[in-house]
Amino acid sequence: MLGISEIAIICIIVILILGAKKLPELARSMGKSARILKSEARAMKSESGARSSGEPPSGGDAKQIIEVAPGDVISPQATGQNSTFVPRH
Repeated sequence: MLGISEIAIICIIVILILGAKKLPELARSMGKSARILKSEARAMKSESGARSSGEPPSGGDAKQIIEVAPGDVISPQATGQNSTFVPRH
């Protein structure tokens, strides 16, 4: 278990290595990453809850969305009935 003095030494080393100018940027990016992780975890929980109750996760008819780039070749087997093609730009 780390004590207060060990944590203070680690913080001082981080400040010396990264510099004071980059710390706010680092904190912002870590905050964004934490928010994305939390939202994805919530989405996975709600999706698994919807699947266990037998409902489609989107609340409507489940469609498969396929992104197609210009020049892509699409085989008829890959399309299926419930597919929606979205061209990428």
